Amino acid sequence: MLDRFLSAFKIPEMRAKIAIIAGLLLVFRLMANIPLPGIDHARLVELFSSNQLLGFLNVFSGGALNNLSIVMLGVGPYITATIVMQLLTMVFPNLKVLYYEEGAMGRAKFNRLALYLTIPLAALQSYGLLNLLNRQNIFTDFGIYTIVTNVIIATAGSMVLVWIGNMITKQKIGNGVSLIIFAGIVSRLPQELQTAIAAYDPTVLTTYLAFAVLSIVIIGAVVFVTEGERKVPVSYAKRVRGNKVYGGVATYLPLRVNQAGVMPIIFAISVMLFPQFFAQIIAIVSLTWSATVNDWVSYVFNNQGIYSAFYFVLVVIFTYFYTMVTFDPKEISKNLQQAGGFIPGIRPGEPTTAFLSKLLNRITFFGAVFLGFVAVLPNLTQMITGIQRLSIGGTGLLIVVSVALETMKQIDSQLIVREYDASF
Repeated sequence: MLDRFLSAFKIPEMRAKIAIIAGLLLVFRLMANIPLPGIDHARLVELFSSNQLLGFLNVFSGGALNNLSIVMLGVGPYITATIVMQLLTMVFPNLKVLYYEEGAMGRAKFNRLALYLTIPLAALQSYGLLNLLNRQNIFTDFGIYTIVTNVIIATAGSMVLVWIGNMITKQKIGNGVSLIIFAGIVSRLPQELQTAIAAYDPTVLTTYLAFAVLSIVIIGAVVFVTEGERKVPVSYAKRVRGNKVYGGVATYLPLRVNQAGVMPIIFAISVMLFPQFFAQIIAIVSLTWSATVNDWVSYVFNNQGIYSAFYFVLVVIFTYFYTMVTFDPKEISKNLQQAGGFIPGIRPGEPTTAFLSKLLNRITFFGAVFLGFVAVLPNLTQMITGIQRLSIGGTGLLIVVSVALETMKQIDSQLIVREYDASF
């Protein structure tokens, strides 16, 4: 894999694309270090070190939230808008046709609608988050002018990141949104390593060694599950049109073990954040009710056992939910039948739909349990070792591995095309 990556630098066009992507990611990292005005930085650091949910949000913002920077929301609003649009395809048939049946032009229109939805979502999320942080005494001044200014800046920053992500995607070397999150996670590694070295305790050397071995095993397991798929054989009947014979070939339908990616984790985090945002909303009506909800949320989320169990269950549920939204066995069966394809031993139509649904449920179960385990892995390592600084960031690890594999696949495909063209 490393050899293929180094080979890309030998091709001027590929080298230029990599340079453009590196430049755009550098702009993102510079913006991520420009804070919003009027922040108590010491209080901000203290809050993020004690709040797990804000730590998760910081991962998906690309590391821009813990500085409360001008791009503090990251690409989160765009991801949320995309998820909402995909869910709406289940409600509105026209959106489903636009996304699934109108090809590239339909997808472009669909993405444009998601961009329009990103703006109000970014404004709402920034206001809710800033109001939540203000109750933790993060801001030295939180008047109307500060609120409006910061909401506008945060919304604009999020849209700039979406634009940067689209520019990266156009280079056809990885997904821009994923690479932004990837860059944010990787940028924190030197600081995390420095903190771990500073907190090193020679009396628990065995624990550190076990942690290192476990980290390697977990990375291997993430790669294995991310790449794992069930290949369902598909055959196409022969069709004669004029003097030509079409079909008669055999291929396969890949069913990925982790069909949903990291989306279930994003869903779960959104649900777990809702009580805190709800407490800020009802504060308008009653401060007593708001304080009660905050106390309840703090009790549940400060208990690592309850928090981990609740988080695990949510991830498993949303893995099934998102998989069923993005992979419709009935639609796949219909497309196969229209193209003259069939699964050997299974009749086209409803039997094929039932077979794919049953198979998908079995595969998704393993993927859902693994994804839930990865999500709660930091809490498990902290509870087992008793060392707060010693934790495997399962969510971040999953994102890094998935993005790295997908990027290398795209680089490899472009190299193969150029090698193929050079042979003629």
